[in-house]
Amino acid sequence: MLIAFLKVVAFVKSGSKKKKITKAERLKQLQEEEKRQKEEEEARVKHEKEEMERLEIQRTEKEKWRKLEAKQASTLADLDSGNMEKVIQDENVTLYVWANLKKNPRYRSVRFSETQIGFEIPRILATSDIALRLLHTHYDHVTPLRPVPAASQENPSTVTPFVKGEVKSVEAAISKNLQEECKQQENESHSVHEEETKVMEEQDDTERQTEEPEATKCDLEMKLLSETVSAAQMLLLENACEKPYSFEDPEVDLYQFTTLGGVYHLDILELPPQCKPVKGWMIVEILKEGLQKYVYPPETSEDFEMENAFPPIEVMLKVHENVIFFEDPMVARWDAEGKHWKTDGISNVSYQPEDRLITFSLETFGPVTLIQDAHVNMPYQSWELRPLDVNKVLLTVTTVFTEIQIQIKENLCKLASIKLSNKRHSSALEEKWMSPVSFIIALKEAGLNIFPTGHSHFYVVTNYKLPLVEMKAYRQMALLSSAFAFSWSRWNTECDPKNVVFKVREHLTKEEPSQNPNWNFLMFSGDRAQSLKINESSEAFSKALKEETEFHSTLYHMVKDFASKEAMEKVRLSSCQFIDSVCHLLLSTRLLSYS
Repeated sequence: MLIAFLKVVAFVKSGSKKKKITKAERLKQLQEEEKRQKEEEEARVKHEKEEMERLEIQRTEKEKWRKLEAKQASTLADLDSGNMEKVIQDENVTLYVWANLKKNPRYRSVRFSETQIGFEIPRILATSDIALRLLHTHYDHVTPLRPVPAASQENPSTVTPFVKGEVKSVEAAISKNLQEECKQQENESHSVHEEETKVMEEQDDTERQTEEPEATKCDLEMKLLSETVSAAQMLLLENACEKPYSFEDPEVDLYQFTTLGGVYHLDILELPPQCKPVKGWMIVEILKEGLQKYVYPPETSEDFEMENAFPPIEVMLKVHENVIFFEDPMVARWDAEGKHWKTDGISNVSYQPEDRLITFSLETFGPVTLIQDAHVNMPYQSWELRPLDVNKVLLTVTTVFTEIQIQIKENLCKLASIKLSNKRHSSALEEKWMSPVSFIIALKEAGLNIFPTGHSHFYVVTNYKLPLVEMKAYRQMALLSSAFAFSWSRWNTECDPKNVVFKVREHLTKEEPSQNPNWNFLMFSGDRAQSLKINESSEAFSKALKEETEFHSTLYHMVKDFASKEAMEKVRLSSCQFIDSVCHLLLSTRLLSYS
C-alpha cells in the first residue's frame, strides 16, 4: 500500500511540474499573440483598403453612366447635327447611344463614330423627344440552353423533344436504316464492347496467374469503367428516333439554325428633361422613375394607315469580326412572350460581305440576332487524320465552303488554319490551345460547326452507320493515330451500315505526303477488319480480300501485317490523354457517317 501511495504522489508531482510554464515558453506565447494580433490588424487594413477601392470603382462607374444621361447630353452633342452621340466599348460589350436634342426633321440618318452602324429613322421620330440605344453583347445570353417549344410551355407534363428522341416508337416516314438503329440502341446501350483489350492480349497471356480476389476486384472495376466510358461515347453517336417539335413559321427552329455574333439590343427611349440655364443656375427636372421606353409604333392609334404613319425603322449593323457566315445571314427578333426567336416583322434584308454590314427594316425594336444554318458545312466532302509526331496529329475536314485544319497535341486542340474559297482566312482562334470540349464550343460560336447533334440527320443527308461500329472504328483510329494516317474513301457510302471503309497508311515523317501516296483500303465491322482488293479508282465496290492478307479482329492487328517496328513503337508510346482527345474529336465530328 505504501509503495502504491508513493507512486501516486510521484505521478501527481510530475503532472504538476508539466503544467508550469517557463519564461521562455511564456515569452514565446506572447510573441505568438503579438503576431496573431498583427496579422489580424493587417487583414483588417487590407479589407478596408479593398472596400475603399471597390467603392471608388463603383463611384467611377456611376459617374461614367451619369455622364451618359440626357441631362448631360448637350456636352456630348455633335457639332454638325447638334444631337448627342456616344460609343462605349470593351472586350465583350459595345454600347451605342444617340439622343435627339435638336429634333430637326432633316437629320434622319444616324451614324456612330464615322462608321456605317446606325439607323434611318422616320420623320415622326426625328421630331420627337427620343434617344436610341444599341447594346451589342458579343455573346448570346438570350437563347435558352435547350429549345423550348410552345406545347411544352402550355403543358408542363408534355415530353420535351430531347426525351422524345429516346422513346421506342418511330414514325413510319423514317428510313429503314434509322428504324433498325432505334431498335438496336436499347441493346447497344446495355451491351458494351470489349475494345482495345484485344490489343493487349499478347502481353496479358504471359502475365495471367491463378485468379485471386484482388485481381477479380480489379477486373470488375476496369470492366465497370470501360462500360461507363463506352456508354458516354455512345451518347455522341446515337441519333434521335423522332424529329423534334415542328416549329411553325415564323418561329426559328434552333435544332436547324444557330445564333452567331451575339445579340443586338435595340431600344427607343423617352428623352429626359434637359438642363436649362436660368440666371447663372443650371436647372433640370429629375424623374423618379428613371428612363422610360418610347413605344413605337403606338399600341393604339386612330390613324387607319398605320404603315404609312409609323413606317419600319431601317437598321444597319456590323457583323462581329470573329464570326464566319458562309451564306448571307438571316435576321431574327426575340419574342419575349413566346421565349423564342422569330423572323416576322423584319424586311428588306441585305448583306455586304466585303464590309460585313447587314441592313434591314424593323417594325418594332427589341433584341435581334443573326442566324445561320447549323449544318451549312455538312455533309463533309472529305477528311484526313495525319500524324505529325508522337502524341500529335492534324485533322483536316473539307466541306463545300471551307477547309478546316485542327491540331491535336496531348489533351489539347487548336485551330491550325481555315481556307475560304481556297484562300487562307485568319481567325482569332488560331494558335489558341484548348481542351477538346472548350475547343468545340469555341468553333461553334465562330460559325465553324462541324459537330453534328442527335437531330442533325433530320436536316442533312447522311451515310448512316451503326453507332457501335462507328465508335469502335474511332477508338482504334485514335489508338493508331501517332504513326498511321487515315482518310476518306468514296467506297464508304457503297458498303452497308454494318461496315465502314476508309484508307490507311503508315506515316512517320513530319513532311506532307506526296500527291499519290500508297493507301491501303480497309473495311471494318467492329469485330472484323480486312484489307480490300479495290482502290479509289475501281469501277465498282467489292468486298474481295486483298491478296496475301487475312482477316483480323482489330485494326491494330490488321496494320501490324504491313507496319514497321518503328511505327508500332510510336503507337506503343502514345499517351492515354492524347488517344482520348483524338477519339473525342472523331466522335464529335462523326466523319464516317457525315461525309
